[in-house]
Amino acid sequence: MTGKLYLIPTPISDCDLDWIIPVTVKQSIQQLEHFIAEHPKTARRFLKQIECKSPLQEIHIDTLNEHTPDKALETMLQPLLTGHDTGLLSEAGCPAVADPGGNLVRLAHDKRITVIPLTGPSSIMLALMASGLNGQRFCFHGYLPIDKSARTQGITLLEKQSSKHDQTQVFIEAPYRNQNLLELILETCRNDTDLCIASSLSGPDEYVRTQTIKQWKLTSPPDINKIPTIFLLHGHR
Repeated sequence: MTGKLYLIPTPISDCDLDWIIPVTVKQSIQQLEHFIAEHPKTARRFLKQIECKSPLQEIHIDTLNEHTPDKALETMLQPLLTGHDTGLLSEAGCPAVADPGGNLVRLAHDKRITVIPLTGPSSIMLALMASGLNGQRFCFHGYLPIDKSARTQGITLLEKQSSKHDQTQVFIEAPYRNQNLLELILETCRNDTDLCIASSLSGPDEYVRTQTIKQWKLTSPPDINKIPTIFLLHGHR
């Protein structure tokens, strides 16, 4: 019998784990001895908070990040093929969503391994819920291009797609580039386009606000430099 692959969300901000991670999820994690994570050090810190049953030094953690070759995924699934349940841990939020792990999960399906997604925080979903923008039609784009010219073109295209399809456009940026991205959005988009800025979600300094571009220009935008942020854009016809 093969083991089960548990997809384990982790906190996206400093918060009380009892508030953000359900008890049933904690119980599922506490029984595991095999994990796959982007950064083993932060994974062990999380597992210590969860109070895993096994001593931390006995828990096996494989590293899976953007540099991991596909050929290494087979090895990571070996414990599952010999009957051991294994957890895929996100660095923050949900595994395989704007996070490494998608190829591993796909390979698990090929090998008929049962995949179990566990309940936990998703900054993308929390931001969409709180934005007041279209939650029926939306698209997550991940990171926009770094080059300013390409980024400007990308923002313009997203705005046009949003207007045409009545679709909320969702994207993120490396925290240290957030402020520059915000300034470019305000320079590029039409005044009647809606922009939601969602920062530090689920944390004590959580900030979510939706306004038109014109309103953002008339007010003082928040300082989101180095603060995890989700951007949501919705254009009008």
